[in-house]
Amino acid sequence: MFKKTVEDLLKNALDERQDLFLIDFNVSGDNAIKVVIDGDNGVLVEDCMYISRAIEHNIDRDEHDFSLEVLSSGATTPLVLPRQYKKHIGRNLEVKTNSGENLEGQLAATDEEGVVLKWKAREPKPVGKGKVTVTKEANVAFKDIKEAKVKIKF
Repeated sequence: MFKKTVEDLLKNALDERQDLFLIDFNVSGDNAIKVVIDGDNGVLVEDCMYISRAIEHNIDRDEHDFSLEVLSSGATTPLVLPRQYKKHIGRNLEVKTNSGENLEGQLAATDEEGVVLKWKAREPKPVGKGKVTVTKEANVAFKDIKEAKVKIKF
């Protein structure tokens, strides 16, 4: 009953803010609420406060004892929804596929089916000695992605 109430409040808040979307939601046995959100343009502290207030201000503290944590999906957190990829176009991704293949490259494009990664590699020249730099490309369907993380460079 309590979880359903929180779920409805969260859904209403996200319906009002179409730029935000839910990554994870959990209510533990001791009424500890944890909400992880992401946004099409990132997530600000004000966005977390908005979701927090939408839930907290609509539940009677005298009736329910609870704790509430609202946070954004971190920079090193794996991407879990196709919607998250769009804002990372142009950034480097590390992708592990279900078949065990590891790919690392720049996210060149994304659509409803999957992603396109591009990277440069050194290969032997077709004729003669030495190597030449070539651009490689891989199309990876979302259903084939086991885990994808943004690679942060400093």
